[in-house]
Amino acid sequence: MRILKVSEQRGIIYVVDDDEQIRKGASVLLETLDADLVAFDSAESFLEAYDGRRPACLVTDLCMLGMSGTELQEHLHSLGIKMSVVVITAHASTASTVRAMKNGAFTLLEKPCDPNALWTAARNGLEIDKDTYEQELSCMSVRERLDSLTNKEQAVLECIVVGDANKVIARKMDVSIRTVENHRSRVFSKMKADSVAELVRMSLMVEQEGS
Repeated sequence: MRILKVSEQRGIIYVVDDDEQIRKGASVLLETLDADLVAFDSAESFLEAYDGRRPACLVTDLCMLGMSGTELQEHLHSLGIKMSVVVITAHASTASTVRAMKNGAFTLLEKPCDPNALWTAARNGLEIDKDTYEQELSCMSVRERLDSLTNKEQAVLECIVVGDANKVIARKMDVSIRTVENHRSRVFSKMKADSVAELVRMSLMVEQEGS
């Protein structure tokens, strides 16, 4: 399946709340955004339907029957699923706010929510997730290129990004300078890089993503 660029995809907003009036009100309000919108009456029903679509923004109530909004956040995190999250609640406390924010909530709004505040939060959350998702796709592409390198090409790449000259690399690997030049040429070709600076940037991107 071809992975679409962010610019080719339409964002989606998920509204999860066990209060039907809240779901309807939020859905009507957020339908004015340039995004698809789907509402669920529980975290469990959302998880059952969620197919990994991104970019996305999740608007979820904090206190619900069954799995709570923070438990939903933590479950998504445990699955490695990232998306912007806007938490809404009628029972805000310092502890719940801190927990929601530590779990990665973009913001927390108290019920009854100001319509403009909710609309702005969902819009900003979706824009942030577009940027995040773009970075994730870029990192995925770089990882695929790294995986295409042979062990020797990877060794040469590691030397290049720390600034080693060809003769230094040849000495470290106990090969000829010509061999290093050949490996170096293939590294640049496979990584689709035009400069050492670009190779360093890609290496740092993958390193930071994995940390």
